[in-house]
Amino acid sequence: MSSPNVSVPHRRTRSDHASETAEDYVEAIAEIVEERGTCRVVDLATRFAVTHVTVSRIVARLVSLGLVETEPYQPVRLTEAGRKLAKRSKHRHDIVYKFLLALGVPAKTAAIDTEGIEHHVSPETLKRFEDFTARATAD
Repeated sequence: MSSPNVSVPHRRTRSDHASETAEDYVEAIAEIVEERGTCRVVDLATRFAVTHVTVSRIVARLVSLGLVETEPYQPVRLTEAGRKLAKRSKHRHDIVYKFLLALGVPAKTAAIDTEGIEHHVSPETLKRFEDFTARATAD
């Protein structure tokens, strides 16, 4: 029989997976709005290489979570909660990416790996990544 603590990492991983899509989408919406001034479903479909229907379903879920607002045939807008989540997600993304670069990982590989790692690293580990990167890149 397993000890109760064995399931803790698995529970955290399942929880991380549940929020991963929301984090990726709000971060992408914020980036697209910054680049283009507005974000449409088609922009997200292109960014994630998925169908319009897939994006529409995810956007509907984000609306129900209070992270975005939209109307039929209108741009997708982040709510205040969505903007906060996008900012936190971008910050985590940047820390992981810079950490991988500081380790000597090539930029292209670091960009790809960051997409998986950023959602599964604890705040404590993320802080260690940030501290390590600061020391490694100090002049």
